[in-house]
Amino acid sequence: MTGCPLPTPNANWALFLDIDGTLLDIADTPTAVVMPPELPDLLDALLKLFGNAVALVSGRSLDDIDRLFAPRKLPAAGQHGAEIRLPGGTVECAPSGADLSALFPALEAFAADRAGLLIEEKGRTIAVHYRNAPQYKTDIEDFLGRLTGDQSGTVETIGGHRVFEIKPRAFNKGTAVARLMQAPPFVGRCPVFIGDDRTDEDGFAFVQAHGGLAVRVGMAGASIADLRLGGPGETRAWLAHVRDVLTEKAK
Repeated sequence: MTGCPLPTPNANWALFLDIDGTLLDIADTPTAVVMPPELPDLLDALLKLFGNAVALVSGRSLDDIDRLFAPRKLPAAGQHGAEIRLPGGTVECAPSGADLSALFPALEAFAADRAGLLIEEKGRTIAVHYRNAPQYKTDIEDFLGRLTGDQSGTVETIGGHRVFEIKPRAFNKGTAVARLMQAPPFVGRCPVFIGDDRTDEDGFAFVQAHGGLAVRVGMAGASIADLRLGGPGETRAWLAHVRDVLTEKAK
């Protein structure tokens, strides 16, 4: 593991896990990510050990999360908290105060002249991926500033790993974790959030304010996180360690 030693696993934790760059290695496109063969069984074991208090918190939509983790449907927050599936399967949509659909045609037109850009319309948020065209980062930032300037009070753009996420300000990963923590079996547990980029910092802030632990994956970039892991492989290795420790304690 990288950085300070991680704490001894506690069965009273509630785990909140980002996906891309945290559980899964980032790929050139969102559809190209590879599910490590050991991860589904590891998540099943963690669900059992934590009494189902394990949730995925992602920029992906719930439909996309379910495609990746099929046939499992874990408690999850999609689109940075725009949609939340509570334990038991009920899905709630967070009020947004902003409609981004009018931005999509302009974004597609912008990308049409710049090979390698990918515009991903997720329903209530939009991602501009430039992993295959990093030379356009400054152009994208300038364009998004102009495009969303009139809505700056209700819309924000957050940078991630070679992606810009456009989303309403009304919700984020922090509000998502807050809502999940109100539902059994999360209620009363110590929240642990693991994420890898700026979009996860709101989740970190929430868990820290409620006595929990924030873990940043990757060594680049400033963060308020308490601890760091080197990459998704280290995340999976640490979660396997958590499983093994708690399994031994349960004997």
